[in-house]
Amino acid sequence: MDIQVSLFQLFANIVLIAHIAFVLFVVFGLVLTLLGGVRSWAWVRNPRFRVLHLAAIAYVALESWLGIVCPLTSLELWLRGLAGQVVYEGDFIAYWLRKFLFFTAAPWVFTFSYSVFAVLVVVSWYYVRPRKFSRPD
Repeated sequence: MDIQVSLFQLFANIVLIAHIAFVLFVVFGLVLTLLGGVRSWAWVRNPRFRVLHLAAIAYVALESWLGIVCPLTSLELWLRGLAGQVVYEGDFIAYWLRKFLFFTAAPWVFTFSYSVFAVLVVVSWYYVRPRKFSRPD
């Protein structure tokens, strides 16, 4: 296999792993925030974490409402094309991570799901209030 093709495939897999990490941050960020609120975990009230988490799901919901394809998806598919791979197929890691991340449904299902999830994140700010931002010393 050509070294350039291998590098494109490697970069595509790295982008896919980053995509999975982003999804896990969004999903488990809310789960851990709610659980941490019940269990009195101080870190879930960190305002930087909470703003970053809210911004992440707001970005996903906005993309969906505007019909924008996720840039991570576009980048991964472009890299796979450069590697000569069939789009949405790949090596072992890519295959299983993609199975975990993507499934087929009507576009409105995703838009609705992302929007509801974003509302839940906003509601979590009421039930598990973040601390105020502090000035760095």
